[in-house]
Amino acid sequence: MEELFYNKLKEILSEDQIKLDEPMELHTSLHIGGKADYFVMPGSIDEIREIIKLCRQYKLPYYVIGNGSNLLVADGGFRGLIIKLGESFSAVKVKENGLITAQAGVLLSKLASIAAEHGLTGLEFASGIPGSLGGAVTMNAGAYDGEMKQCLLRARLLDEEGNILEYDTEQLQLGYRKSILQTLPYIVLEADIQLAPGDKEQIRQKMNTLNRLRREKQPLDKFSAGSTFKRPEGYYAGKLIADAGLKGYQVGDAAVSEKHCGFIINKEHATARDFLTVMEDVARIVYEKFGVRLEPEVKMLGDFSRDE
Repeated sequence: MEELFYNKLKEILSEDQIKLDEPMELHTSLHIGGKADYFVMPGSIDEIREIIKLCRQYKLPYYVIGNGSNLLVADGGFRGLIIKLGESFSAVKVKENGLITAQAGVLLSKLASIAAEHGLTGLEFASGIPGSLGGAVTMNAGAYDGEMKQCLLRARLLDEEGNILEYDTEQLQLGYRKSILQTLPYIVLEADIQLAPGDKEQIRQKMNTLNRLRREKQPLDKFSAGSTFKRPEGYYAGKLIADAGLKGYQVGDAAVSEKHCGFIINKEHATARDFLTVMEDVARIVYEKFGVRLEPEVKMLGDFSRDE
């Protein structure tokens, strides 16, 4: 089956678009993760269609990633195929009246910078978010009182049958770090973002201020997946973790950041099991002390039971 599948895959993609047994630690901001059986970098929507069709034909699981900034991959890797939407899906078109159409693979930081160059305001909050647009739409990414819901008009999606669908913000059901896309097998291809005219200098100043705050308060010099937990209603995850006495709590090379307790970091050689153990211990202790349940914001991929 493996040889047959690989030969079929080579009919869709060139060999330099395909990697076998690819270490996922190379493709996540945590620098953690075992090998994926297949790792592909399609260059067109038609190629994505054919890849999905092939995976379904061979009943092989697949998963789509962008910048891997919010992803914890199991030490045993992923028994399936990873589709990475990167440079080939990063086109940005600035249109009239503050409308921007951008592909899913573009980095949010780059998109915010392009908006600033054109004197468009409303995306400053995203200038320091390390993810790609596709992931940002899927989880309604946000920071500093801004979120994608405030500027997203619609997204174009690819379903498993190869159809392109268009969902507006109401259909996407955007909430705090969530959307309907987290429960549907759709791939974000591109999105329309509506911004407003603004003063270039003021936009840049705001972006610089937010990025300075990030540098001061967040462990940007360490490997992390951003905020590990969602913000519980009425609380701040980082404060709860600090108040529970867990600042610096460490298992292996995974630790609660001493700079910002809302971040669990990979000090250097943490395993996925180390990281997950810290997450589980932190959530349990916070619940025992304060009765508040911490819900992971980090997405987990692979079979973690094999990491025991």
